Amino acid sequence: MKAFAARLDACLVDGVRTPLVDYCGPLGHVSPTDMGIKVARAVLERSGVPAQDVDSVITGSMAQADFDAYVLPRHIGLYAGVPQAVPSILVQRICGTGFELFRQAADQIALGYAEVALVVGTESMTRNPIAAYTHRSGFRLGAPVEFKDFLVEALNDTAGPVTMIETAENLAKKYGITRAEVDAFASQSFTRAVRAQAEGFFEGEIVPVVTEQFALEGYAHRGITLPRKVEALTKDTHPRPSPAETLATLRTVYPGGVQTAGNSSALVDGAVGAVVASNGYVARRGLKPLAHLRGAAAVGVPPELMGIGPAPAIRALLQTTGLTLQDIGLFEINEAQGAQTLAVGRELGLDLDKLNVNGGAIALGHPLAATGVRLTVTLARELRRRGLRWGISSACVGGGQGIALLIENPEA
Repeated sequence: MKAFAARLDACLVDGVRTPLVDYCGPLGHVSPTDMGIKVARAVLERSGVPAQDVDSVITGSMAQADFDAYVLPRHIGLYAGVPQAVPSILVQRICGTGFELFRQAADQIALGYAEVALVVGTESMTRNPIAAYTHRSGFRLGAPVEFKDFLVEALNDTAGPVTMIETAENLAKKYGITRAEVDAFASQSFTRAVRAQAEGFFEGEIVPVVTEQFALEGYAHRGITLPRKVEALTKDTHPRPSPAETLATLRTVYPGGVQTAGNSSALVDGAVGAVVASNGYVARRGLKPLAHLRGAAAVGVPPELMGIGPAPAIRALLQTTGLTLQDIGLFEINEAQGAQTLAVGRELGLDLDKLNVNGGAIALGHPLAATGVRLTVTLARELRRRGLRWGISSACVGGGQGIALLIENPEA
């Protein structure tokens, strides 16, 4: 099989994020553009990289969550203070979008398009629209009215047809994964996230969200308005103690299945920003990067087994970079569904003690386009904390794909 992977050579200078806030919560009325502006401004300030030095703005946001969604990339760049002449782009690889942002940033740097790229993944799951695609010419008498919930319909791969949950159920059957195993894995995800939160680990990557205005001279102001009784959002809202015994009481999505609302990724709103730069820029500025981007891989898998995607992507990445599974100190694999992540672990023979050590999307949530950036920033920070050299972040992708990113701790 051809390895759809390549080496990368760029620096992840720094990364920050909003808290990940439960669906229909205090971020539910905030545009993903404004969440993106918030983290873009914050990461430029934290990284010490002037907005004037940014050569490219690379963004991701899956849902059409606002009427001005078409200009989301441009507005994030402009309201973050990036020069007007700098172009912006929107990238789409569904759940793998955040990883693709890093890959494209490194590619632009390697090809000489940019020395510094501003990367932003932002997603409002709450603001997914109720939409119709067939009524532009009006409503005929007696014809079906076809308004549907975009968020629900987006979880259905019509090629199968198969839902994302069904793909996890298919993997549970293929790999002999039981409901008890999935609940135990989910409980562990919650336990690890609650512990990391209590230890203050996530505070190192979260920028508090408050009501504020984003001014741009000569143009309309934008901003964030929180509910009246919410002064600030400072931490993720979904992590909570979740014993396996409690999770076991939840009803499965499909009769006889293993997946429930408690052992699948949580719906949350949030955004993550990062700065990626060339080695030369980092050296000239005397910056200490959070990580080096060393390789990326993206592969296709059967749509009905969508969730296994990280396994061949990680194999392709290792093959191309000359590393082995044992060389990798930590893994962050998106917990789209508990059975899906366990299937990847079994397929690769992963040591689960190295996987999602601060909890995963079951506990923290999965804001689609922001997830890959979040996983990679969290991984880089944990590698540094433990003094480990290599880490891989990865995710499955709806429609049947997998993507993976290799990073290196510059201090190891």
